[in-house]
Amino acid sequence: MPLLQVRDFPAELYDAISRIAHEENRSIPQQTIVLLKTALNLSHERKTRRQAVLREIDSLNIKNANTFPDPASLTREDRDR
Repeated sequence: MPLLQVRDFPAELYDAISRIAHEENRSIPQQTIVLLKTALNLSHERKTRRQAVLREIDSLNIKNANTFPDPASLTREDRDR
């Protein structure tokens, strides 16, 4: 199994992982692996979901979509009221 060594790891993160590991009855390395797997899976799921939404939007073939107002401009206008 590969070995991972992290230098200059922030103390507050180490303390948080240590606390969670204790609560979950895991070692710090075990808890770190669980947290990394969870974070990487969530990131992949979000990216996949965003790509699916963009494909769905593209499939709608909305006419004149490039003439829609800029969302940032609309937000600014609404805030200025």
